Amino acid sequence: MLASRIESFVELGNQIKAAIDRKDGEYEGLSKNQINLLLQTKKAGFKNGWFTSEMVNKALNGIVLMLNEADLKEWTSKYSVQIEAVKEAKEVGVIMAGNIPAVGFHDLLSVLISGHKVVAKTSSVDEQLMPAIVDLLVEIDGSFEGKVEILDSPRAKYDAVIATGSDNSARYFEQYFGKYPNIIRKSRTSVAVLTGDETPQQLEALAHDLFAYYGLGCRNVSKFLLLKDFDITPLMDELSKHDKPLVENGKYHNNVDYNKSIYLINSNPFLDGGTFMLKEDNNLQSPISVTFFERFESMEEIESYIELNKESIQCVVSNKIKDAVDFGEAQKPKVWDYADKIDTINFLVSL
Repeated sequence: MLASRIESFVELGNQIKAAIDRKDGEYEGLSKNQINLLLQTKKAGFKNGWFTSEMVNKALNGIVLMLNEADLKEWTSKYSVQIEAVKEAKEVGVIMAGNIPAVGFHDLLSVLISGHKVVAKTSSVDEQLMPAIVDLLVEIDGSFEGKVEILDSPRAKYDAVIATGSDNSARYFEQYFGKYPNIIRKSRTSVAVLTGDETPQQLEALAHDLFAYYGLGCRNVSKFLLLKDFDITPLMDELSKHDKPLVENGKYHNNVDYNKSIYLINSNPFLDGGTFMLKEDNNLQSPISVTFFERFESMEEIESYIELNKESIQCVVSNKIKDAVDFGEAQKPKVWDYADKIDTINFLVSL
């Protein structure tokens, strides 16, 4: 059973790629549900101004990269005995975030690959993509029919819950779903450690860690941790070359204008990159269009900062920190890169 599920998800990745690689209107040879996925990507952009075609395609390509056979087999191999031992599918409530397109896909994949049923509540700002992906999956493998239920609003009873949201919504989730086995995720962000030893290619790649999805994802870098003598000018110059995704989005530019106005009115110093700002600040999470930075005396101080804030940091981008993410890879998680570092599969096979 596990092998057949893996095969079906690999085919899902293949069919998503075949669809999104088409030019507009070139639908010949695509299935009804592949075409529907393409139509829903456009509807998603009409409903949510952050979900431009470029960003939706980036998210779908991320799913395609995740659904490669080698990674799926490696990911599930350590749990294969427990997965095969699941005889009674549990109904797992999945409360999905909506900060980036189809961000709840990994939870859906995890629940289904474990042999359970997904009872999903999509975000109100990301309602189009997940049903279209599920329809395509069911077309590929009819055994998933009835294994996914998408709700208009959360219901009262589940066998277990996986919920993702802000710190405020997490308090709501804990109140209502705390009586069930659960994973409740709160707000997180990501940081990059810069020492001055980075190559131009690494700084170029770092731009993707900042600007993908307009910085809205928990894996987007919102703060630079700098050694004290780091020269920030080459970084500003490099980032300015790669801000193309930001240029044409009105919602993003509203944030640029707002934050720049606030800093100017309050005489807060900042570095102006035109479509982005860098600001020296002790806080971890920065506003949209702004990346904070903080200087440290040593790598030991930086490592202590990361340890102190580990419950709020999703990933670290660096070529110096152990287990860090490579430059440019923050928004390209592997299937085993669990949100909040909580092993979702281990949770599911233990139900």
